[in-house]
Amino acid sequence: MPNMSLEKVKMPEQAPDVRNKNFEEVSMGYTEEMAIEEAQRCLNCKHKPCMGGCPVNVKIPEFIALVAEGKFEDAYYKIQETSSLPAVCGRVCPQENQCEKYCVRGIKGEAVGIGRIERFVADWFMKNGKASIEKPEPNGKKVAIVGAGPAGLTCAGDLAKLGYKVSVFEAFHTPGGVLMYGIPEFRLPKAIVQKEIDKLKDLGVEINTNMVIGKVLSIDELLNDEGFDAVFVGTGAGLPSFMKIEGESLNGVYSANEFLTRINLMKAYKFPEYDTPINVGKSVVVVGGGNVAMDAARSAKRLGAEHVYIVYRRSEEEMPARREEVHHAKEEGIEFKLLCNPNKINGEDGWVKSVECIEMELGEPDASGRRRPVAKEGSEFNIEADSVVIAIGQTPNPLIKNTTPDLETNKWGCIVAKEETGATSKTGVYAGGDVVTGAATVILAMGAGKTAAQSIDEFLSNK
Repeated sequence: MPNMSLEKVKMPEQAPDVRNKNFEEVSMGYTEEMAIEEAQRCLNCKHKPCMGGCPVNVKIPEFIALVAEGKFEDAYYKIQETSSLPAVCGRVCPQENQCEKYCVRGIKGEAVGIGRIERFVADWFMKNGKASIEKPEPNGKKVAIVGAGPAGLTCAGDLAKLGYKVSVFEAFHTPGGVLMYGIPEFRLPKAIVQKEIDKLKDLGVEINTNMVIGKVLSIDELLNDEGFDAVFVGTGAGLPSFMKIEGESLNGVYSANEFLTRINLMKAYKFPEYDTPINVGKSVVVVGGGNVAMDAARSAKRLGAEHVYIVYRRSEEEMPARREEVHHAKEEGIEFKLLCNPNKINGEDGWVKSVECIEMELGEPDASGRRRPVAKEGSEFNIEADSVVIAIGQTPNPLIKNTTPDLETNKWGCIVAKEETGATSKTGVYAGGDVVTGAATVILAMGAGKTAAQSIDEFLSNK
């Protein structure tokens, strides 16, 4: 009989005043009993509306029904039919805007905790399951994947399952992309990401690190000299945007990319065990209102900052960050300065001293549909700061664009690719994820990688 509770089973979490001093995972995950109880809230709807919100088409009602019966291993294999990274998706997907948004139970209460159940299944299998990797028969064709982030890893896994010899080329010394360098340990433990990557290696995917495509090899060289039959570009959006205001060149000003890469990939949070120091000081200003800004602010707090401010030019209602991340940030003592915008960063002896901000009010909607912020004349004020993190967005690195002249890009430097196939203007070259859309979510990048894998298979099989 279904569990008709209007509320999700509560997820156990570290207490806010404990977790804001460590980098251990905030949410502790469901027990077996909790997972079954939550799974029993699913009505197993005939039309499966939740699946319509999943970019990788996970068979949601089917895997949840298996969890409700206590068949956790079977549930894992059901998710694996369409998703290569379930432990990741269960943690960082914005389910509230995707699968759970369409859950029937959400009409008169809270949606089924699809992400929480998916996370439980993936974690349970890592501890208890027996991996049964069967390498398919090679089909004699080679595909190069540029970028080992969520789009590239998904594309690689799907192609490897079809018998392709897949080689991934990653610019950093560690594969994983934003999963490794961007999302903090307290939201996504790196050991979990590594286990997901290891599964792809077991499937036969070859991963080459320290390979900057556009420098070491070009796209044309991969196709013409290295013998690859197709190339997928999933290099993400790693070029940070700045505000172009006075003082951005001062010591103590970081792009969110640099700040989070130092902390996560280079393990600055474990200094001096790891030799990457990062100095935040007593007061930190983070500019922006997305998930990256929340990650930077919450990381700064954990590094010992007494005051961490989120400065965002719109109201909380317009914030693009997940509600859960905003909620956790507030619980952890992050201070929100909304309807404010930095005018300039003041310095002393070459270092950040304070940030001059101006109050804003919301005017008419802009092209995105959000009300445009307008400055209030004469409302300037200062926030003392020892460091500033700029988290207002990223664009693709121009390296591949500049070394592949026949690859069409748009005015933002994103590769132009067909949404339904991932095909670019260059025959045999496909692209997906943030390098096409600009900065977006992990699951949308995974969906693009999956779409491209199918299209590459059709292209190389002459289907």
